[in-house]
Amino acid sequence: MTIDRIVLAFAGIMILFSVTMSQLHSVNWLWLTGFVGINVLQSAFTGFCPLATMLKAIGIKPGQAFN
Repeated sequence: MTIDRIVLAFAGIMILFSVTMSQLHSVNWLWLTGFVGINVLQSAFTGFCPLATMLKAIGIKPGQAFN
């Protein structure tokens, strides 16, 4: 699995988790959804993603987007 796929999977999991928690626990969990969305949007324009940087440092194979 490449860094690109891991980053997308992680973002999807975090969004689904925070939306679920907002329904079960507190609406404040939607702040996490917003944070993940903003981070995905800025990485589309800048090419910088903190998770991709960490994954690259531990030796995960880069894909097309984060190399």
